[in-house]
Amino acid sequence: MANTKSTEKRIRSNAKKAVRNLPVRTRVKTTLKDAHSALDSKKAENATTAVHIAIKQLDRAVSKKIIHKNNAARRKSRLTRQLNTLSKAAK
Repeated sequence: MANTKSTEKRIRSNAKKAVRNLPVRTRVKTTLKDAHSALDSKKAENATTAVHIAIKQLDRAVSKKIIHKNNAARRKSRLTRQLNTLSKAAK
């Protein structure tokens, strides 16, 4: 329960932000799931495209300040590391 006008406004603005950020967060989660499933399937070609799409979505979320840049960097690093090990194993 808000006691002041500023807290009431904060509640309203946070609700608006949550609605605006939800589709982007959902898209990021979906592309990450797709990338992980492609990496698990051990097909380097499919995994490469899925990882690139996931990285693109992570960068887009960072540019909109929906997720923190270090969070995205960590996820991208893990994805590329898995992709590199998969491509080395495929050779």
